[in-house]
Amino acid sequence: MFRRRRSADDFAEEIKSHIEHQADALESQGLSEEEAYRRARVEFGGAQAAQERFYLSSRIVWFDNLLHDIKFAIRQLIRNPSFTFVAIVTLALGIAANSTIFSWINSTLLDPIPGIAHTSDMITIMRGERSEHPTPPFSYMDFADLRDSTRTFAGLLAYHDDYMAITESGKPERIYGAVASSNYFEVLGVRPILGRSLESTAPNERLGVAEAVLGYGLWQDHFGADPSIIGKTVHINLHPYTIVGVAPEGFQGCKSGLRSDIWIPIGMDPQISGGERIKYRDVFWLNVLGKLNPGVDHRQAENELNILMQHLAERFPDAHKGPNTISSDPLWRSPFGVNVYLSGTLPILLALATVLLLLACANLANLLLVRSVARRREFAIRLSIGATRWRLVLQLMVENALIAVAGAGLALLLTKWTAHGLSAFLPPTTLPLKLNGRVDRTVLVAAILISLLTAAVSGVLPALRASRLALAPLSALKDEALNTSGGIHKSRLAGALVVGQIALSMLLLVCAGLLGRSLQRAQESHLGFDPDHVFLASFDLKPTGYSKAQGIEFDEQMLVRLKSLPGVESVTLGDFSPLSYTIHTDFIQPEGYVPAKNESMEVDRGVAGPEYLRTVRTALLEGRDFTDRDNAGAPAVSIINQALADRYWQGQDPIGKRLQVARQWTTVVGVAADGKYRRLVYDTAPLVLIPMLQSYRTDQIVYVRVAGDPMAYASAVERTVRGLNSDLPLFNETTLAANMRIGGAFERIAAAFAGSFGLLALILAAIGVYGVVAYATKQRTHEIGIRMALGAGKRDIFRQVLGRGLHFAGLGLVLGLMISFALTRYLRGMLYGVGTADWLTFVMVAILLCVATLIACFVPARRAASIDPMQALRTE
Repeated sequence: MFRRRRSADDFAEEIKSHIEHQADALESQGLSEEEAYRRARVEFGGAQAAQERFYLSSRIVWFDNLLHDIKFAIRQLIRNPSFTFVAIVTLALGIAANSTIFSWINSTLLDPIPGIAHTSDMITIMRGERSEHPTPPFSYMDFADLRDSTRTFAGLLAYHDDYMAITESGKPERIYGAVASSNYFEVLGVRPILGRSLESTAPNERLGVAEAVLGYGLWQDHFGADPSIIGKTVHINLHPYTIVGVAPEGFQGCKSGLRSDIWIPIGMDPQISGGERIKYRDVFWLNVLGKLNPGVDHRQAENELNILMQHLAERFPDAHKGPNTISSDPLWRSPFGVNVYLSGTLPILLALATVLLLLACANLANLLLVRSVARRREFAIRLSIGATRWRLVLQLMVENALIAVAGAGLALLLTKWTAHGLSAFLPPTTLPLKLNGRVDRTVLVAAILISLLTAAVSGVLPALRASRLALAPLSALKDEALNTSGGIHKSRLAGALVVGQIALSMLLLVCAGLLGRSLQRAQESHLGFDPDHVFLASFDLKPTGYSKAQGIEFDEQMLVRLKSLPGVESVTLGDFSPLSYTIHTDFIQPEGYVPAKNESMEVDRGVAGPEYLRTVRTALLEGRDFTDRDNAGAPAVSIINQALADRYWQGQDPIGKRLQVARQWTTVVGVAADGKYRRLVYDTAPLVLIPMLQSYRTDQIVYVRVAGDPMAYASAVERTVRGLNSDLPLFNETTLAANMRIGGAFERIAAAFAGSFGLLALILAAIGVYGVVAYATKQRTHEIGIRMALGAGKRDIFRQVLGRGLHFAGLGLVLGLMISFALTRYLRGMLYGVGTADWLTFVMVAILLCVATLIACFVPARRAASIDPMQALRTE
């Protein structure tokens, strides 16, 4: 191909030279210069046509050669179905692992707000140190001041999402929605498919307008995709709202992984929440997202916001006693939403999947090396009749590309199924999670690129090695005719690939072992409560129109009736359940404690009913539990855990101390044992509980501890509640043990996929060892016959073959240990109770790999030991 191109260029130069010589000749014959060049150009036209035909012919020849290579490669692969099947499946597993993880990354980290084209210039803003579970950082008053003063942002929006209910008729329909600033859709650049967005009423935003924008899913499911929906009314929490728009399909709000169904102006929050928090500067409840001006770096924006925030803290010191520093995050790792967890887990899983892909490439490379030895005679014949070395390399690369493309096709079919597996690791929850990946154009392109890369990585070295026969094709023919024992067992490349496979397998198995042991340690850690035999059910009294007094009366009656059920040991209420991402935070002020400058006084806060500690079986270290006498007419009380007592009243008796919670002073009446309330891998943190009957919440969870199977009491609990209000729906009916599983969901995801990758790596490594040792043993049949004829016993041959496999394993383990020690430190943030150099994990993985190597070598070793010496001597 390259020689043809050079000839065509030379031909062009010859044409130019020919025109000049021809014109000179015609001039010497008496023609004018103009006529001479005219005739020369006519000849040039014919020559140019010839040149174009030459180029076209070259391209046709090149295309014909490629088409011939493809047809020949297909025939070769069909003739070797076992090799083809193993090669395609090996690559498909490696590619599918990567495309699956990438599909999740693409649908979460790379597309943090579905339905928005460009998110790179958007950041989330929070106050204080970065946290995986931050409280919404701003009051409405602070947000409004920042929005109106900033110059580095094209816009700042604010929102607060929570459960709401459609209360048009019958039982309320629970949905998840958000109250949003008037510029919410404008800043995001989202245009409704019907109607308009929220009315831009920034000057009178606090007054609010009773209008709503529906999510596409709610419009489809609840309103039957009514095209004339604009102008109609929907009742939310018993209040009417005019529908002014429908959001586009795919848009689900500003929190990654969470779907909002409706958006309401922020001024209508008092109707939604039942409070007046929009009026207070010291009540922090809004999440804020900003769109940067062109050319502005997020650090510049941070600096400006910090200056503005310090001015606010100086003007209103009583409302800004905690940390007032501003930090920002890109949306792909926003602390608000599931990306705060996935941004640490998915990149690690993608790295492990990449290691698995390298292992698959090494396995395929070994298969190709073995196959190239079997095809030496074919290669030698092709080289001897005139084929070039690079022509042979191209042929082999075409074969490998076909394998890679077939592997990618199978991988995409697997990814279609596995992309939806992320949510399968999450237990049933009322949270509107949207975590599934998708196989879109981006994933398709990524899979194709991965397949082409694997074709190059796995095929180049075997192709170059096979093409070395071009140096002496006749010698190769002679070697092939006389003896094939000089094959794969002498190849350092094949041995190096096997060693690399074992090393990569060890890395994956060590990572899987560390993550698995970490999950085990977390599950075995002290929870601080007993989740067994507890039934949970949630309800919300706000959509049914209960006042505070009526709601408290309902709670008291329900507790009495549930306690009277046979088999019920105790009953309580709460606005949260442990390890389910429902615990809230609040700011406290302990009596006698002087906070340091900018010290955060934010701690976990739960609202609990009478006998809460008894029902969940959390140990009471001092004082007493809540009782039904801790009602609105009694002095305000609270219960703290040991961690809070140690932090603020170390060495003192906390019973009787005063503690300000949610702007109300309470008296500490009990100290509970520490427990886990957010995630399994978190250490215990300070916690304060306040009585439900003194700090009423409409959205509640009822806990029922029973003697037997908790779910067997579901119908009895439903009958009891219906006896008080037949229109009050119960939702998320489950057990405490099942509900808390979401607290370890991301650790299970990491451990499950790392374990799957490790298992596949072990299988691929065993196949690689088996393939190399088996083929080497077969090639050495003649040599083994000679050894046995000279007195070597079957045990000697058996040990020799096993020794070769263990030699590979030893080198691979040493290399794998060095790689693992160097790379597992990146798992440090994902481990709980296990170090990155956990000796037990390393020892167990090393033993497992040695056992797998012995098993892989057993069949070839036994086959070698059973060779008949006389028959082996006649083998060539």
